[in-house]
Amino acid sequence: MNMILTAVFEEVPPSEGGGFVAYAEELPGAISEGDTLEEARENLRDAVEQLLEANRQVALNSALGKNATRETMTVSVGQV
Repeated sequence: MNMILTAVFEEVPPSEGGGFVAYAEELPGAISEGDTLEEARENLRDAVEQLLEANRQVALNSALGKNATRETMTVSVGQV
């Protein structure tokens, strides 16, 4: 499954340590950083994957013992 998210990379001034802060606009909590833009991209990708897996596990655990239906869904979201 592919998901398209908007990654934002903000350059940190050298006076504040340098590097980049990265986050996904559509996924609160998906935040990372890196010394270079490429490192920030890789770290953000990892953060998104870990956050989605953690959310999936929380949802699965909360549904244990309940009569619940799980299914995939597709949503259409406009872009800015």
